[in-house]
Amino acid sequence: MTANERKPEDDPELSRLAGKKREMPGGLWLKCESCRQMIFRKELESRQRVCPNCGFHFTLPGRERVEITMDPGTFEELFADLSPVDRLKFVDQLPYPEKIHSAQRKSGQAEAVIAGTGTVKGHPVVLGVLDFSFLGGSMGEVVGEKVARCCEVALETKRPVIFFTSSGGARMHEGAVSLMQMAKTCGALSRLQRNGGFSISVMTNPTTGGVTASFASTCDVLIAEPGALIGFAGPRVISTTLKQDLPKGFQRAEFLLEKGQIDAIVPRDRMRDDLARLLSFVQKPA
Repeated sequence: MTANERKPEDDPELSRLAGKKREMPGGLWLKCESCRQMIFRKELESRQRVCPNCGFHFTLPGRERVEITMDPGTFEELFADLSPVDRLKFVDQLPYPEKIHSAQRKSGQAEAVIAGTGTVKGHPVVLGVLDFSFLGGSMGEVVGEKVARCCEVALETKRPVIFFTSSGGARMHEGAVSLMQMAKTCGALSRLQRNGGFSISVMTNPTTGGVTASFASTCDVLIAEPGALIGFAGPRVISTTLKQDLPKGFQRAEFLLEKGQIDAIVPRDRMRDDLARLLSFVQKPA
């Protein structure tokens, strides 16, 4: 028997090495969705989930977004007790309430949007962050309500409002009720703007469907992270419907900036600085 033919059980050293391999914990490495390179998870997290090889911006969990955006110790969450209701008794592979409860257990929050107040480099703001890990950041009745309430708080306290979006669109489990939130959130933003308020939308990967077609695109300033997918219907749906190939980079942040759909693209490591600079045009630090 050659060395290459030996089995672990025939050699104590091979057995020890094989045991170490089996004991290696999972989840230490991730593959970049863009360049396909393997990335050490801790390195990725230390870089705010931006690929060290190609700069691809991974989707950021909502709580992490709040942490890297707001000044330490200033964020006070609002409306955390609002939970969705199964008005349509929707049943797919699982009943809607079961999906909600599962998402709530995994995320530790009641809905897909985290709302609250705090400061960004000393500037008081109202913040709303969509968390894609909660049912794809989909917008249902409660998400629409919390977005609208963020606008109302901004109006009452005379603070700018900032929304970070990451969403698959309207929540199909709530049918027409979810689609109504498009008009509701746009109406709330319109009231804020008519009364001198200021709003910023930061669209991250992915921002699609009814969220793109409503409050994410109707704020005063529209920012995107590099490479973010931003659109209404997906590229494949559009290509199939039109029966033609789409332009290179279609629905990516860079394409939208070129066409005038958004105002700026800001990398994640510069986001706080650029937000503070924008805020300085409309208010003084507290």
